[in-house]
Amino acid sequence: MRGPLIPSTGTRDIAVLSEISRRIRKYAIEMTTAAGSGHATSALSIAEIMAVLYFSELRVDPLRPDDPDRDRFILSKGHGCPALYAALAMRGFFPEEELETFRRLGSRLQGHPDVLKCPGVEMSTGSLGQGLSVGMGMALAARLDGRAYRVYVLLGDGECQEGQVWEAAMSAAHYALDNLVAIVDRNRIQQSARTEELCALEPLGAKWEAFGWTALEADGHNIPALLDVFAEARRVKGKPVVIIARTKKGKGISFLEDRLGWHGKPLNPEQRELALKELGRDGGASFV
Repeated sequence: MRGPLIPSTGTRDIAVLSEISRRIRKYAIEMTTAAGSGHATSALSIAEIMAVLYFSELRVDPLRPDDPDRDRFILSKGHGCPALYAALAMRGFFPEEELETFRRLGSRLQGHPDVLKCPGVEMSTGSLGQGLSVGMGMALAARLDGRAYRVYVLLGDGECQEGQVWEAAMSAAHYALDNLVAIVDRNRIQQSARTEELCALEPLGAKWEAFGWTALEADGHNIPALLDVFAEARRVKGKPVVIIARTKKGKGISFLEDRLGWHGKPLNPEQRELALKELGRDGGASFV
């Protein structure tokens, strides 16, 4: 199971992308349990999104991580990085064995992504609300430099309560950055409660539309739907696009899925065993 599943991006093979999603989840469980810390449930909710991005949508080359024409991806909700690291490793940016070092002293795989240490990371993230501003700058730079790359920014839904998100949204629409795609992980749970209890976001799509964006929605766990919505986003001209991905925090594990109280809480060894059993042990990660 170690090593890249496919040599390049561009696949629309549902079975392959489903298997990548499953492996992302297994690695997220293994990494956070081994480290005794980390945000497993925040990674589980974006497994399909990361699989589709890195193995179908993004134009990236692990042999040329600094290619000036590469697409850019920013994980603005940086605490979900176990899913990002798993996708990068399977894509070939670094050995999958290195995932075992997650959150260890001196590891390139810190608790939040570090652009200076980890290959494939475009921005150090963790302070919520900042990723869209940087992504907007990258998208504007592409236009000024005459390059055709696209920029994708994945935000948490609780993160959308940050004022800086909306400043960036306003600027991106002003400059008609149709090479910019924001993705909202709409799992409806933030650190301590459900989003609508702490600071209601709905109608979320209408808010983005009011700021001058084209708002699309999709089931964030349905791979064909994700493939279609990314294709639709490419067809939009003259406006940035936001994809509101309806997800469930802790997706894939029955005792975690859509449950409060698991933000930033790793599983213990017994819970890990149950989780890996639900995900299927055959050919999966195992380093705890």
